[in-house]
Amino acid sequence: MSPTVEQSVSARLISDAPHSLVVPVSLHYNAHDPLAVRMVFPAAVCLNATGVTWTFARSLLDKGLRTPSGTGDVHIWPCGRAQTMVELRSPEGVALLQFDTAGLRRFLIHSYTTVPLDLESGAMDIERALAALLGEAKG
Repeated sequence: MSPTVEQSVSARLISDAPHSLVVPVSLHYNAHDPLAVRMVFPAAVCLNATGVTWTFARSLLDKGLRTPSGTGDVHIWPCGRAQTMVELRSPEGVALLQFDTAGLRRFLIHSYTTVPLDLESGAMDIERALAALLGEAKG
């Protein structure tokens, strides 16, 4: 089994414009960082030329598919049976995105196949995570 899961999905950017913009999003999960998922937006849809990556807890995504969740910069909640809303907050503003729940759920299932929920803490390299948190290189 590969230690990484990557999946492309589309999201609708919700705004006051007459037509919503469809945004390509890449979801990433890595067994070496088992508590986190990454949502990567390409440069073409971002304010900077390099794209943007949002990193948040895998458990937030899991819970947000079932009930409104999130207390910080990322909020996730179900919108009917087939859609999930993701709100991303930054100093530059707020982005509200609507995803098909099936794609997010499929990604989560693959991530749990890679590292099951009950094995997350055992898969985590504590020294490497602490070094990353402190901004130190750890080989």
